[in-house]
Amino acid sequence: MVLVLCIGDIHIPHRATDIPAKFRELLKPGKIHHVLCTGNLCSKSMLEFLRGICSDVKVVQGDFDDFESPEHLVVELAGFKVGVCHGHQVVPWGDREALAILQRQMGADILVTGHTHEFKAAVYEELLQVNPGSATGAYSATSQEAVQPSFVLMDLEGGKATIYVYQLVDGEVKVEKIDHTKAAAAAVTA
Repeated sequence: MVLVLCIGDIHIPHRATDIPAKFRELLKPGKIHHVLCTGNLCSKSMLEFLRGICSDVKVVQGDFDDFESPEHLVVELAGFKVGVCHGHQVVPWGDREALAILQRQMGADILVTGHTHEFKAAVYEELLQVNPGSATGAYSATSQEAVQPSFVLMDLEGGKATIYVYQLVDGEVKVEKIDHTKAAAAAVTA
C-alpha cells in the first residue's frame, strides 16, 4: 500500500488565506508516503507545509507560482506511472480528450492535473485522470459557481488504485471512494 496525497490550486495568499482547519487536521505527518502537487501553491510557505506532511513532495509549475518547478513530471509509484501537470497548458482546460493526448505523451497510467479547481475523476481510454480540485476552495476564473474545497488521497497497490476524495461540504468533510484497476493488471488477472 502506497498512500499518495494529490493536492493543488491552493492560491495562498492571493485567493485564499488558509487551508480549511478540518483538512489540516487530516493532513498530519507520518501517514502519507508521497505528495503530488498540481501547482498554484503561490508561496514557498505552502511548499513547506506540504514538506511537513511528507518528505517526498513533487510539485509542478502552476501559472501563479512564485518559484520554479518542472512543467510536468512522471513518477513511478507502486507499479503505476503517474503523470502530473498543472493543466493550464491543456486546451480546452479540463477536456478529457485533450488530457488524454497529454497522458499518452507522458506514458502515464494515471494523470493528475489541476487548474479548473473542480474535483474530477474519470477513466478515459482505460486510463485514469484525476483533478483533486482546490484544497482551499479558491475561486476559479473558469466557473461562476462557488468552489468546494477538495483534495485526493490515492491508495496504490497491486495494479489497483483506490481514490478517496475529501470535500468540504457545508462545513463537514465528506469522503467518496472510487476504485480503478490498471488495464494491464486487469488483463493479466482475467
